[in-house]
Amino acid sequence: MSEEKPRSARKGWTLLLVGIVAGIVLWGGFNTAMEATNTEVFCVTCHEMEANVYKELQDTVHYQNRTGVRATCPDCHVPKDWIHKIARKIQASNELYHHFNGTIDTKQKFEEKRMELAQNVWTAMKNTDSRECRNCHNFDSMDYDKQDARSSTRHDDAEEQGLTCIDCHKGIAHKLPKEYDPEKDVAGQNVYYRK
Repeated sequence: MSEEKPRSARKGWTLLLVGIVAGIVLWGGFNTAMEATNTEVFCVTCHEMEANVYKELQDTVHYQNRTGVRATCPDCHVPKDWIHKIARKIQASNELYHHFNGTIDTKQKFEEKRMELAQNVWTAMKNTDSRECRNCHNFDSMDYDKQDARSSTRHDDAEEQGLTCIDCHKGIAHKLPKEYDPEKDVAGQNVYYRK
């Protein structure tokens, strides 16, 4: 019996060690996959993204500007904190379904769905208080004296009214859908269609 205790203890320690190593390898693999799918290069591997919204982004201040700071797809569409990032990655599985189903695989199909796609993003951004925008833009960091008068007044009013970035800045990085009517878009409400 005395030999069985050391043998049993060794098996226990070996099993624990194997479990720790397996955990590290699995976590490392999971984390590597998360990071690999959280790059602009990955995002534009889908023809739908590369041919449509990525080309539009390239003509905006978020892509090229005087300061050389570039916002990439994940900067605006994937949360930084882990819990929200995982939730967003799970939601992205629906996008993969539509990619493989060919829902928006042509320019025409994409344009027909653009309003719906835009509303989904706008609603998500509204629900999160434009969390991803605030990674770079924040009322507390704005120097209203260095903004032109119109921007300064609007940012001050927006802050007082509790508005979020997307309430006023739709179409900042991508074309607006042709059905979008700015006259009917009341900040803070989901009223976007032309009738």
